[in-house]
Amino acid sequence: MTIYIPLPGNEAMAAELAELTNSELGALELRRFPDEETYVRIASDVAGNAVELVCTLARPDPQLPGLLFAAYTARELGATSVGLIAPYLAYMRQDKRFSDGESVSSQHFARLLAGAFDRVVTVDPHLHRIHDLGEVFSINTKVVHAAPALADWIKAHVEKPLIVGPDVESEQWVADVAQRAGAPHLVLTKVRLGDRDVEVIAPGLQKWKGLQPVLVDDIASSGRTMIEAAHHFEKAGFAKPVCVVVHPLFADDAYEALEAVSSRIVSTNTIPHVSVGISITSLLVS
Repeated sequence: MTIYIPLPGNEAMAAELAELTNSELGALELRRFPDEETYVRIASDVAGNAVELVCTLARPDPQLPGLLFAAYTARELGATSVGLIAPYLAYMRQDKRFSDGESVSSQHFARLLAGAFDRVVTVDPHLHRIHDLGEVFSINTKVVHAAPALADWIKAHVEKPLIVGPDVESEQWVADVAQRAGAPHLVLTKVRLGDRDVEVIAPGLQKWKGLQPVLVDDIASSGRTMIEAAHHFEKAGFAKPVCVVVHPLFADDAYEALEAVSSRIVSTNTIPHVSVGISITSLLVS
């Protein structure tokens, strides 16, 4: 028997996973003491069962102690194995020491999780120089790709789409979405100038006139890449773009800023957000 146990905020996905797999939905009590230390209690009998903790790791720092305590506790209570289903996996972007003394946090974060879990399942981790999660994780990992779900949504909701990727690193991924959606695709050039500042170069847009731009990205955090791309299409006389995002982080006022320059924003349910309109839950157990 597998028991799916949600961390706070992940109850809906855990319930859907349990239903899809005819498994048990477990319960966890997690709260903060007045000094902000974390209290954890597993309120299900996990002895002799496989446990899957469900916890998307957007804004991971406040969640990490409770997640690790829950994993260790499940093992102490007799779980046969303990897995982590993290639809969004944090800390994968810092995979290189760019300046002297920097922490290569992707490696350190992977070690933390590997010490508590037997396996990790995630959706489209944001990898640059890492080609496979096995390069940083010492435990079994499974990567689920959202491209089929994105393509299905685009086919159903957008007429004459032009699938647009933000940079050359997205070429293969965007091409896959476009092929599945039966649409042409275009990849822009992005120059990152800082954490919240990017320059987007979008030459030759006129050849695509008459099509509906669909900006596709794996992560929207500051939203600057999509916002800058939208401005280029606006100047070229296109309709406001549809924005499709796998992981809707949307820090500060990023969502409102992107909303102002787009006709619609839709994201997957890897992170709870008002823009969620595409479910990838079934892909996690396929």
